[in-house]
Amino acid sequence: MKLKYSIFSLTLLTFFFSSCQDRAFEKNIKQELLIDLTKLKNEIILLQEKIAADGSQKEVLEQFKKTRLQYKRIEWAVEYFVPETARFMNGPALDEMELEENKFFVPNGFQVIEEHIYPEYDFKNKKEIIRELDILLSNTKQVETTFGAITITDDYVLDALQQNVHRILTLGITGFDSPILNSSIPEARQSLSVIPELLLIIQPNSKILDDVKQIAAKAKEYCDSNPNFNTFNRAVFITEYLNPLSQKLNLFQKEEKIPAVERNRPLKATAATLFDENAFDVNGFVASNEYRYSDEKAILGEKLFYDKSLSKDGNRSCASCHNSEKAFTDGLKTNVSLKGKNLNRNTPTLTYASFQNAQFWDMRQLDLEKQSVDVIQNEDEMHGSLAAIHSKVSSDREYIRLFQKAYPKSDKTEAWQIQNAISSYVRSLNSFDSRFDSYMRGNKNSINAEEIQGMNLFMGKAKCATCHFTPLFNGTVPPNFAKTEHEVVGTPEDASGKRLSKDEGRYIFNQLPQLKGAFKTPTLRNVAVTAPYMHNGAYATLEEVVEFYDLGGGTGLGLSIENQTLPTDKLNLTAAEKKALVAFMKTLTDKRYN
Repeated sequence: MKLKYSIFSLTLLTFFFSSCQDRAFEKNIKQELLIDLTKLKNEIILLQEKIAADGSQKEVLEQFKKTRLQYKRIEWAVEYFVPETARFMNGPALDEMELEENKFFVPNGFQVIEEHIYPEYDFKNKKEIIRELDILLSNTKQVETTFGAITITDDYVLDALQQNVHRILTLGITGFDSPILNSSIPEARQSLSVIPELLLIIQPNSKILDDVKQIAAKAKEYCDSNPNFNTFNRAVFITEYLNPLSQKLNLFQKEEKIPAVERNRPLKATAATLFDENAFDVNGFVASNEYRYSDEKAILGEKLFYDKSLSKDGNRSCASCHNSEKAFTDGLKTNVSLKGKNLNRNTPTLTYASFQNAQFWDMRQLDLEKQSVDVIQNEDEMHGSLAAIHSKVSSDREYIRLFQKAYPKSDKTEAWQIQNAISSYVRSLNSFDSRFDSYMRGNKNSINAEEIQGMNLFMGKAKCATCHFTPLFNGTVPPNFAKTEHEVVGTPEDASGKRLSKDEGRYIFNQLPQLKGAFKTPTLRNVAVTAPYMHNGAYATLEEVVEFYDLGGGTGLGLSIENQTLPTDKLNLTAAEKKALVAFMKTLTDKRYN
């Protein structure tokens, strides 16, 4: 009896201690986050004190950098679990728009403070800077409250870490979130250092952990050896460190049988890197399940796309303005209306158009379905009628057959299916097979030395990638790819640069002063075959476009633009750098156009 009791007691004690350890283990990541948040609050307070005591710019800058580095230890969790607050801790120093209600919110956080203290620090602004730091401190406390209340499980941690590697690649080393100080490289190092620490908590005996430690350590060494933002070799850093690290995180998840977090998003949860051949899912931008892509829908959509009877006079189809040989553009400055007058805007490419949540240069429609009917019914473009098209296809034997295959659950053809089929064809126009893609998947011979230089300029000194985000090269913001951005760059009326374009862009539909002259950031994939450029076709060559941005956009040309979002400082690119930049952009051309 005594023995039985002892064994029972031992079993109970083992269970008790095991349970306690498990509970402590489960809380460990949360505890680490809360410790780091406390450290961040302390760094913010120290920064406030230095500013209040009229510290020198050097002292203030050093403390600011320390504070940012501390934030980078928790950014993976803040961005993932509290994105609404993250926007006002380290978002762009631009107004946040709520277009449905014609409202905007002023920015707050690190990037706003950065502009106050660098390159010039005016002591007269110290009250404003302290106020901004108060807001930052308040947001940090809000994050602390949220972290204390939520359950942080392994699957979400892995998903958040994978997203943070993508964030480092697309927003970190490009200077997107440190646009003035350019402190991106040491900050990337700090962000990476957290990954092995967290995996150690999740599973200290993992076979993959040593590999992750090794890659992270080498990546940190590379950052230490190459701290200069402008000369940092992003091509090497991505292919030798970030992509392998992303792959190891994916493998760690599989080895430990941690389920992927399923959600409807453009970047598939199963993608090992941003550059996998099938990393992106066009269904991430569909309005609802019935609009989801299928090959049968795309086949039907292709027939509709080339059918001239969709227009009122039967002389124009979608393909009349979107030529497949020109990456679905027309090669014209602006196309011509049915009445023979020039349209206001350049015809954009339809390739990769499905990876954005706003269509048209002015972003007036949110999805491809609405975009297609807008064009069909526009009296200058096709002047067709969806009702008339519906009537035609409903009585055509071949169309009926294709509709039945595309929509097998429907008893009859419906008007919305016409829109969806055309949109599905557009969703099929994404190859991801350029020489750039090949390079990112390990083929080092697909890009030459000049093109690699151009890539490093694109993602660094030239700041192209702060608007044209890798790897879609459009304005859809990674790593969530949930929002497509616009920019005010000050496009001139023509290449002479003497007058500003009269087109007010997004302002036409949303009367906010910040939106005057704002246009969607288009994809640069296939840009070598989609000339001329800009919303009005103002520039005939990529060389002219690079020159425009090198000067600082419209403001650099001497035009008056109060709300330009493009930095107005000159890039000071050399002739060789400009040439390399153009060479890199040509590597973004899909195979079929080479």
